[in-house]
Amino acid sequence: MNDTAPVSRPLPVSASGPAPEERGRLLAEAVALRAGGSREEARERLVALAARLPGDAEVAYQTAWAHDVLGREAEAVPYYEIALAGPGLTPDDRRGALLGLGSTYRTLGRYEDAAALLGRAAEEFPEDGALRAFLAMALYNTGRHHDSVRLLLTLLAATSEDPSVREYREAIAHYARDLDATG
Repeated sequence: MNDTAPVSRPLPVSASGPAPEERGRLLAEAVALRAGGSREEARERLVALAARLPGDAEVAYQTAWAHDVLGREAEAVPYYEIALAGPGLTPDDRRGALLGLGSTYRTLGRYEDAAALLGRAAEEFPEDGALRAFLAMALYNTGRHHDSVRLLLTLLAATSEDPSVREYREAIAHYARDLDATG
């Protein structure tokens, strides 16, 4: 048995959730702790809050993020999956959860899952360069090097402010469409 293989564990569940105003306060406090560097305390509080609010997408997303920043990617996965399973995330949080889960899948060696999820995310948020960059990494990991380089060159041509890249933007975009082109 591979001891490093990711294992999805059942999450603790409680029927007694806090009142909406208490939920908001508890969530804000935990997020502030994470942002202030008290990451483990934030994670512990978020796990407790997620247990009290098992279907709350925003709480699940923040709990996943708290695990991720501590390098506890395998534990983050079920929280990301809950966050993305239904409504409740703002578009920005949904984008963040998709990026977080895709990146986490990649970190755990689940390259095909990462590429599939990040591909869907890039379609949902086509203007998000970070999603496309992480998708390119996942494509590379799946052996789709041509697609990975094409995506990175397209992103570079579209977003770079480097004067030397901007000077050759048209050529870079052309070769991104056909990496094997000559002349």
